[in-house]
Amino acid sequence: MPAVVTTTNPWARLLPVGLLLSLLIGLPLLGVRLAGQPLADYLEFPPLTRHVEHADFSWPVFILLAALLLAAILLFDDRVIRSRKQRPAAPPARAFPWWGWLGLTLGLAAWVLAWTRWAWFQPWQRHTFTPLWLSYILVVNALAYRRTGRCMLRDRPRFFLLLFPVSAAFWWFFEFLNRFVQNWYYAGISALTPLQYFFFATLPFATVLPAVLGTAEWLAAHPASTAGLDRFVVVRPPTHPRPVACGLLIGAGVGLLGIGVWPDVLFPLLWLAPLILLTALRTLQGRPTIFADLARGDWRRLYALAMAGLLCGFFWEMWNFGSLARWIYDVPYVGRFKLFEMPVLGFAGYLPFGWECAVIGDGLAEWLDTPNPPPENA
Repeated sequence: MPAVVTTTNPWARLLPVGLLLSLLIGLPLLGVRLAGQPLADYLEFPPLTRHVEHADFSWPVFILLAALLLAAILLFDDRVIRSRKQRPAAPPARAFPWWGWLGLTLGLAAWVLAWTRWAWFQPWQRHTFTPLWLSYILVVNALAYRRTGRCMLRDRPRFFLLLFPVSAAFWWFFEFLNRFVQNWYYAGISALTPLQYFFFATLPFATVLPAVLGTAEWLAAHPASTAGLDRFVVVRPPTHPRPVACGLLIGAGVGLLGIGVWPDVLFPLLWLAPLILLTALRTLQGRPTIFADLARGDWRRLYALAMAGLLCGFFWEMWNFGSLARWIYDVPYVGRFKLFEMPVLGFAGYLPFGWECAVIGDGLAEWLDTPNPPPENA
């Protein structure tokens, strides 16, 4: 095992973040530049030009990916469902807090306003997504508190509040990477100035991490949701982790270099490359990754995070479907059979996204010198 690198200077821990951002930003731009494509198409702000023509739907690709995903889901869900029967009864829950009821009330009101088209509300119609997600965050924290008496909002307020600006920056990088594959685009932004677009987009982007990590905390508070996964498949770490990490770093870097040149082939790297880079950099630093528990066969946290990403993804897509300002998907090979606006296989992207959210949350907790363990099972 590599020696754990420690430092008392929290700013020194940001050096790998700077390297990561340089790779995520610089490599795709370098790739399209080397391919002779105009950089202006990828730096337009707001992004209005649709310059990527995607491949048509492919039944072989759809069937293969659907079979692989279904096999993975059944493998884990069968284990969880079978193990639930062996668990003791859950302890009695606490009272649902008043601020949870407030979030539920405001969320229902925001939902009605988002999906209706009343003339008196027209000036604010496009800006209902942020109130919806602020309400969701209140509710999911209240659900975790009801179960365990603890939640991020009450017990780690500094960490909780800092998640919002970190989340905004976090999602802006996914928006940047999407410029090269153009798997989604926004309707109704052509009239916005760059400053207006930045401001009105940043507000909902700031809710991403608090929503996903709050949902994971709530799910982890229910042992039945991850039953049997504490002693599941053991995945041993490589004997020589640093060369493996270097290989992953190089592979992800090459993929980012080509993401704008072959967007139909490499578009999954939009979700996978940041996770691979983060994991490789932490391994090279000698720091534990979110996959460390797999050496003991403990998949609970990874499963809860993946389900948190998927659950938030469901609500993102559902609330997007009836909203005035919304995004629309254009995904190669698997673009049919939509649930709301999202092709059904596209929901698979939310699974590793939950892990990426956790890596960012863990990094923020380390920078604050605040332990960020998964909640103890109730």
